[in-house]
Amino acid sequence: MIEDASRQVVGWVRADFGLDLTTMDEVTHGADQHARLWLARAADGARYAVKLSGGGTPAGLVVTAHLAGQGVPGIPAPLRTRDGRLCGDRDGRRLSVVPWVSDHRALDGPMTEAHWRTYGELLAAVHAVPVTAELMRLLPPGGAAYPAIVAGTRAMAERLRDPDPADPAGPLLAELAGVWSAVADRVSALTREVERRAADPAGPVVVCHGDPHLGNLLLGPDGQVWLIDWDDAVLAPPECDLMFVIGGVLAFAPITAEQEMAVLAGYGRVDVDPARLAWFLAVRALDDLSDWTRQALDTSASAADRARSAGIVRGLVSPVGLVTLADAALRDLDQVR
Repeated sequence: MIEDASRQVVGWVRADFGLDLTTMDEVTHGADQHARLWLARAADGARYAVKLSGGGTPAGLVVTAHLAGQGVPGIPAPLRTRDGRLCGDRDGRRLSVVPWVSDHRALDGPMTEAHWRTYGELLAAVHAVPVTAELMRLLPPGGAAYPAIVAGTRAMAERLRDPDPADPAGPLLAELAGVWSAVADRVSALTREVERRAADPAGPVVVCHGDPHLGNLLLGPDGQVWLIDWDDAVLAPPECDLMFVIGGVLAFAPITAEQEMAVLAGYGRVDVDPARLAWFLAVRALDDLSDWTRQALDTSASAADRARSAGIVRGLVSPVGLVTLADAALRDLDQVR
């Protein structure tokens, strides 16, 4: 069944891609506030991910088309429009259609050892693809947004340092002010270190997914995996992706030593640079902390969404959270020196 709100999208898909859809079910577990995603079924039974994106660039579609064209396994290639483009243009937003390859997210588990190893093989295959002139033009450098991330973190810290009782965010503001206060020194140190070590990421540049956590990994039988949602693709050293494996970045889904070994066995020989790894961890920690806090304090969002965002903030500063991991990685660098 197709809801009235989705009928316009169905018409756009038919006009742009020549595809007749019979059902459209909206998917709501993603974190992209600028996009809507549907699981759609065509008349022949084939299933597709239909996405309407209002932010970012089409670079992710270009990357996945290129990787699939290079024979990289585990990359669902986007369908092309009737006139050969990777997406339609609808009201200033990108309309894309990609085969729906699996219902099973790695985040929901369980992942077998074969899945973990294939995950490493997939990352290695992505990183081995030559960087074309088009990719050089389209993809930003990994971590390039760090000045804005640092500024946003400092602005949020200032807001929470002396919360206004009249702030419409209400009790949640006071609660998160307490959360930030408990880690204020750590967050200040991370912002300083990100700025001070900004030159550390210099190194071999490859195509990176930029966000290859388990929520963007789909599972199939016999160890098969697919890596989806390439909107954050960048050109960066491999550590930009490998930080999601070496220790992991999700407080609620930490990667064990055995799982890390399986991924790296699939990835193959790699000399991880601790300074680059620590810097990317720190940038991601600040970005996640400030952005999820912003979402928790967004009074236009639902109470459930705000509570979920606040829970993620608490996880980020927990003993297994990304803020803690990044702080430890930077301290380890100082001890080595």
